[in-house]
Amino acid sequence: MNNHGRNILGLLVITALAVSATLAWRHWTEPARARAQIQLQTEQRLAVLPAHSYDNRPLDAPLALAESQLPNSRLQAGYLATLANRPTAILLISQIQGYTGPITLSIAIAPDGRLLASRVIGQQETPGLGGRLGEPQLAWLTQFAGHRSTDHWSLRRDGGDFDQLAGATVTSRAVMTALREALSYFDQHRHALLGNSDHD
Repeated sequence: MNNHGRNILGLLVITALAVSATLAWRHWTEPARARAQIQLQTEQRLAVLPAHSYDNRPLDAPLALAESQLPNSRLQAGYLATLANRPTAILLISQIQGYTGPITLSIAIAPDGRLLASRVIGQQETPGLGGRLGEPQLAWLTQFAGHRSTDHWSLRRDGGDFDQLAGATVTSRAVMTALREALSYFDQHRHALLGNSDHD
């Protein structure tokens, strides 16, 4: 075998070893990466619940949702948060079409029907415009806390009470619609979601 042949063979061996090492590393780290992904998803979903407002593990027991397809949005999951066995919040995961793709929200609702908090956990909106809706420092979503489904869910430019996300009217309206529909769903299914308890 000439030098050229030996060089090619050596290169093939090195390549095979590198590929094998990469595959072995990925296989070895896959469980850790999967656990990290689950942990991140859990933290994102539960972040809307007030601190110390629950002592159960809400995500371990998803609620059965009736009519998960709402007029403009879709409920992907629902969970019950409790403290000392009393309901403190319903957590709904909602998805709605934004300007460039689906927007997924984690929405916490108090037993009396008020919005506690909401958070974007997935979106594909335009960077610098609609894509800013999930930025914590912007705090755009905080203006909706405390509101109910019966409030006037419109932007100020439409005669309503809420500020829009600058340069992202479609995104703003989509998020508001998802929040309003989640609150309306809660109102309609309050007793089933809260375990048939009587809460004002």
